[in-house]
Amino acid sequence: MIHWSLIVSALGVIIAVLGGYCGWSLFPTMIHKKVEQSVIISDGSEQYKRFVNLPQPLNFKVYIFNVTNPEMIQHGAIPIVEEIGPYVYKQYRQKKVKHFSRDGSKITYVQNVHFDFDEDASAPYTQSDRIVALNMHMNAFLQVFEREITDILQGFANRLNSRLNRTPGVRVLKRLMERIRGKRKSVLQIGENDPGLALLLVHLNANLKAVFNDPRSMFVHTSVREYLFDGVRFCINPQGIAKAICNQIKESGSKTIREQSDGSLAFSFFGHKNGSGHELYEVHTGKGDAMKVLEIQKLDDSHNLQVWLNGTGEGGEASVCNQINGTDASSYPPFRQRGDSMYIFSADICRSVQLFYQSDIQYQGIPGFRYSIGENFINDIGPEHENECFCVDKLANVIKRKNGCLYAGALDLTTCLDAPVILTLPHMLGASNEYRKMIRGLKPDAKKHQTFVDVQSLTGTPLQGGKRVQFNMFLKSINRITITENLTTVLMPAIWVEEGIQLNGEMVNFFKKKLINTLKTLNIVHWAGLCGGMGVAVLSLIYYIFQRERPAEVPLK
Repeated sequence: MIHWSLIVSALGVIIAVLGGYCGWSLFPTMIHKKVEQSVIISDGSEQYKRFVNLPQPLNFKVYIFNVTNPEMIQHGAIPIVEEIGPYVYKQYRQKKVKHFSRDGSKITYVQNVHFDFDEDASAPYTQSDRIVALNMHMNAFLQVFEREITDILQGFANRLNSRLNRTPGVRVLKRLMERIRGKRKSVLQIGENDPGLALLLVHLNANLKAVFNDPRSMFVHTSVREYLFDGVRFCINPQGIAKAICNQIKESGSKTIREQSDGSLAFSFFGHKNGSGHELYEVHTGKGDAMKVLEIQKLDDSHNLQVWLNGTGEGGEASVCNQINGTDASSYPPFRQRGDSMYIFSADICRSVQLFYQSDIQYQGIPGFRYSIGENFINDIGPEHENECFCVDKLANVIKRKNGCLYAGALDLTTCLDAPVILTLPHMLGASNEYRKMIRGLKPDAKKHQTFVDVQSLTGTPLQGGKRVQFNMFLKSINRITITENLTTVLMPAIWVEEGIQLNGEMVNFFKKKLINTLKTLNIVHWAGLCGGMGVAVLSLIYYIFQRERPAEVPLK
């Protein structure tokens, strides 16, 4: 007969095999299917409710570069800035769903955003704080005006050159036009020799006071509330040419400028974002492929942007700069792997951003992966990096490379925002010395200023993180515009923002209850079955061997 210990040992082996099978095959398959079901967006599901209304608001932090020496800057001094903030807002997002696609794999929506000032998180700062900041709307108007007339003159030069090519005996004039284009002079410098343009500039200079409230410098004294949301007013009861200029500004359609009830205009950084959204998004629901969930498929009914330069070759394919990749950063596809990368798309800067795996992390007991941006974000831009499509070259007489690209760490958003705004990382982290050396008061710190996100690897849920970017403008001298005549050309910081999330206690407990505790229980079952079964099998086998080798007892006579 088979000894009972062999039977127990065999049962132990069976239990160990079952434990291994459950832990390495059955449980992962069950979890994978359960996660797939939970992340797919279908009408009426729990994920759909979380998709329409984020379970908790995002954190929106604004840091302002207060200018401490505005009068000295007007006389050519290097700007000195002091960071103040953060001014913290709770950003609520609500999606207004338009429709699902027929097969249920796509969902189309517009997104409404609402900001609430968080007094406790912002203390001791308040929205009524007075600041001295870059006068963005006046500076933008002057540079856009310069650019538009530059384009007009360039077109005129091209047409004249075309005629010169067909006209014999005018080589001297042709060489002159080539010299003008080769030097790429400022339109306002060229205009000095043109009576019509010179007169136009004289009128513009004379009416700046009426348009922009009698400015004494390129900086505005205002409150945080006005600068960020309510608006800094200008074009207050203009007359004559000033009224015509204000009408032109109004008709330009800038998102950051709104008409007030009294007919005046007001500039604010984020006033246009506070309310109903206008962009129409189409994203993947995850049906049929959970790895694509929430990836943006179309923006305003187009698969690609029409913001950056496209190639001139055949086929008309969108350049790498105009491609829309990734999610909107509110969530990410599930089943992340160490060493992988992922994309987020930001409509605020009109581009996709690649995030790379950095390390494993723990957030309040929840395991995950940390991702951050790489050198290819705004440091590696230009023909040598095969993304010269970002080099829109829309700014004259600024600090840039000979090929029209900005130096490392800066990106021209002129074609994105219809304003000459330059993007950098906060405090110009990683930016070229050509920009940083012209500003005093910057304190770049990778820990504080780098974009990162911590993601729960299994579900793609963001645990904490922040998108961190800074908005700047070039300050420069413009001929015949008195208020700019002594300025030194510098890349002037205005604000930097952090948009992110930290999973709150309620969501952490919910997440642990729904997933982490279940995973722990299954892990205990897996290792208990595997190790317990193997232990029982080994001990029973040892007992059997011991009993078999034990000498038989001789009965006494």
